[in-house]
Amino acid sequence: MERGAGKLMKLRTRQGLMMECLLLFLFIPALLALLPPFIPPMPLLWALALYCLVALRRDPAFHRRELWNRKPFPAALPSICMLFAAGAALIAALVWKNSPTLFFTFTREHPVVWAVVMLLYPVFSVYPQGIVYRAFLMHRYRELAPGRQKETALILLSAVSFAFMHIVFRNWVAMALTFPGGLLFAWRQLRTRSLLTSSVEHALYGCFLFSVGLGSYFYARLI
Repeated sequence: MERGAGKLMKLRTRQGLMMECLLLFLFIPALLALLPPFIPPMPLLWALALYCLVALRRDPAFHRRELWNRKPFPAALPSICMLFAAGAALIAALVWKNSPTLFFTFTREHPVVWAVVMLLYPVFSVYPQGIVYRAFLMHRYRELAPGRQKETALILLSAVSFAFMHIVFRNWVAMALTFPGGLLFAWRQLRTRSLLTSSVEHALYGCFLFSVGLGSYFYARLI
């Protein structure tokens, strides 16, 4: 009887987690994309990050040090820099070839605004996204992933959810650009268990996308 009750409780827990995951990472972004754009995405991100942070801090199985954990950062930095150099060169080349009028336009025409974005974006956008799509998602739904391919499944779930969230900007470019980044940032988070490390990497790419002229694809125009 106890074993049967335990299995039933575990099944109910899994079902609850699946419903929560679908609600937070599928239904809500899809609904926001379908409704007229009247709510700024940033406050919604902060509210979701707060929910995820509270849930993580209440979970005894979660190691709170992962929310920062600067220890792995120095060892990961060379890899981060080499991958970023290659990625930035590829992105710059694609922008120059396909949309030369956008090439570093934001940086050249609005240097003050650009500098403010470079300072505020990592703190108010990148880190909250890290809480939601890496620290929370990959810990909360770990038991939903298949056993032998658990890490691969979690990386894919994180990347797909991260990319799909950008549907609120109503263009396919934002989603296409963020999916490979989502794979990299999730992989980095699993390898280092350091939200500082994966957030620094995320910030590098995000800041470069704004700088090179692709920021218009990550801007929500409200009514």
